Amino acid sequence: MSLDTVTDIATSGIGFTLPILMAASGELVSERAGVLNLSLEAMMLTGAFTGVLGAVSTGSPVLGTLAAVAAAAIFGVVQAVWSVALRADQIVVGIASNALALGATTYGARLLLADGKGHSAPGFDPLPIPLLHRIPVVGPALFGQTALGYLCMLLVAVLAVVFARRTKLGLVVDAIGEDAVAADRTGLPVRAVRYGCVLLAAVAAGLGGAQLALSEVHSFSDNMTGGIGYLAVVAVIAGRWRALGVVLASVFFGIAQALQFALPALGLHVPFALLVMLPYLIAIVAVSGLVGNSRSPRDLTVAFARTF
Repeated sequence: MSLDTVTDIATSGIGFTLPILMAASGELVSERAGVLNLSLEAMMLTGAFTGVLGAVSTGSPVLGTLAAVAAAAIFGVVQAVWSVALRADQIVVGIASNALALGATTYGARLLLADGKGHSAPGFDPLPIPLLHRIPVVGPALFGQTALGYLCMLLVAVLAVVFARRTKLGLVVDAIGEDAVAADRTGLPVRAVRYGCVLLAAVAAGLGGAQLALSEVHSFSDNMTGGIGYLAVVAVIAGRWRALGVVLASVFFGIAQALQFALPALGLHVPFALLVMLPYLIAIVAVSGLVGNSRSPRDLTVAFARTF
């Protein structure tokens, strides 16, 4: 395998990684606070559709990105109301949201975007960083991104620092995710924090959808996320609810997706269906084999109700 081939796989792999990582970073904070956003797929798909629609309508990928974030945030509000205020089953809410988003974006694409067969949209062009872009293998992958790609990487780093387990905010989120009732008795605003974390996850997922649609593809097609939201949820579990683990798991899934296209180019005749399944097969192996003795936040998916 030549160095150019390795560079191409790394570049493609990071391109697939960024949407997963962006969504997984927000999901990590939400799950640490005790709320499972299984609707991450819906938020990303809605963000991708709205981002393309906004970019096509205004001619500006920046405004398209803002539209993607706004639409995903609205989805986050709905998720938060059902999960936090109404204490509905978080898994059922997630499944219903994903079905709703798939139907709504498919209908919307047929109505507004070239009959759902794809619509070229103004997108972000790569902005290679001088010198750093020329570093072998990792240079084009890390320093040849678009402006939105760099923003995603910056936000992932900011979230990891702000919500680190030793910061005040990180400790508050962990306390609520471990025992919401006890946290409430100490005066912590459980519902407000959970609302904020769900909205944060939605905004991050919306940015992930915009990154996929406006940086990588420059168009929208039916169900274009194709399970990336689920991979983001799995990345949080496989990463053991730790920022570094989530980053590594996301990169792992991104490279696995890149191999779908790299292996045939290398002359390896693997059935296409198996290549498509590869990231998800790896996700199953990762969840069952890497989690080991790690433990999820104790109150994850447990609705909070004040007891006094």
